[in-house]
Amino acid sequence: MMVLQEIKRRAGFIAGPVLGISLMGYFGYHLVQGERGLLAWLRLTQELKTATAQLAALDDERSTLDHRVGLLRPQHIDRDMLDEEARATLNLAGPHDIVIMRGSLPR
Repeated sequence: MMVLQEIKRRAGFIAGPVLGISLMGYFGYHLVQGERGLLAWLRLTQELKTATAQLAALDDERSTLDHRVGLLRPQHIDRDMLDEEARATLNLAGPHDIVIMRGSLPR
């Protein structure tokens, strides 16, 4: 009987710290590995940097295309741009033009 009482008394002293350590381990694990943990935050930060770089590249490409389209506006047409676009669209070349084919050479 005395042994059971001693076990119950010591179990009461041990239960609190064991429960506290278990809770700290649980929350510590989810702090790092969880859906909103540290590793997820680092992954999202990297994705944000990648997306920002892609946005900057697309903004540059868009500004270039806006400039080219601006040269073809009816109010002020750039003759060289019009000639370049007409030749590219119609797949034509003048008699004195030198044609350079892009891509791989036939074998």
